[in-house]
Amino acid sequence: MELFRITYQEFANELFAPGFAGRWNKDGEAVIYSASSRSLACLENLVHRRVSSPLKSFRTMVIYAPDQVSIQQISVSALPKSWNQDSYCPKCEELGSSWFQQKKTLLLKVPSAVIPDEFNYVINTRHEDFAQVKIIDVLPFYFDKRL
Repeated sequence: MELFRITYQEFANELFAPGFAGRWNKDGEAVIYSASSRSLACLENLVHRRVSSPLKSFRTMVIYAPDQVSIQQISVSALPKSWNQDSYCPKCEELGSSWFQQKKTLLLKVPSAVIPDEFNYVINTRHEDFAQVKIIDVLPFYFDKRL
């Protein structure tokens, strides 16, 4: 399985998880957010950055996770109606934090808050299979100036 992450050049050569809180994790929980496609990774990045700095160099990380790794999926039906309206959703954080702490699966497949019917994957860096996750390519990425 290929996953995609757009990040600053200085962070693109390692699977780095700073432990900052996100939609699907609490502060201190080292997870890596990735997307199922390059285009979704771009949109998710834009939503969270708001403005991309022309002085920064970005890269697309192509991440490999074996097809047979364990995945837990969260469906939209398990979430409150307004789960995707703000960056913070207590229910999302609760579900993701529980998943992280239990370490039952390497990946958490979550609905995209940006594009209906598309998915992001949260990678648990504390799961026993994390060593199987690899960066297989790092490519230059340029945001279209019209965005």
